[in-house]
Amino acid sequence: MSAVTAVPAADNAAALAHFTARLAFETDVSDVAADLADKAEGVVVIDSRSLESWNQGHIEGAIHLPTREIAARAEGLVPREATVVVYCWGPGCNGGTKAALEFARLGYRVKEMIGGFEYWAREGFPVETASGVARRSIDPLTAPVSGVACAC
Repeated sequence: MSAVTAVPAADNAAALAHFTARLAFETDVSDVAADLADKAEGVVVIDSRSLESWNQGHIEGAIHLPTREIAARAEGLVPREATVVVYCWGPGCNGGTKAALEFARLGYRVKEMIGGFEYWAREGFPVETASGVARRSIDPLTAPVSGVACAC
């Protein structure tokens, strides 16, 4: 018996609904990097981590807004018409999900950046600290080391 087919794949209509919904709620680091590089209008990136985490490194151009401060401060920092992209540490952290929930409660359109800051840094995108902006070596388990996008 196949481990893959032990539970049959969903029918086409259910698959379409599921995968479309996932893309409505999530984006990835490559798509965020492309939008930031293109200066795409209407996208605001929010780092929901602590100040200590932010100081350790963050996405250049992101706004620092810890989850516990979103309800009180979002209105003054984030335009209502924006699509908000939130991130936290990485796949082992649900902080981005909690931040996305806070923005949704306030009526914002929001997506969570899957992979979080971990995958941003591992894929070699620019990381900003008090010392400036630097790129780390690309982890070959997360992205092509050539620097060319995976085109997925």
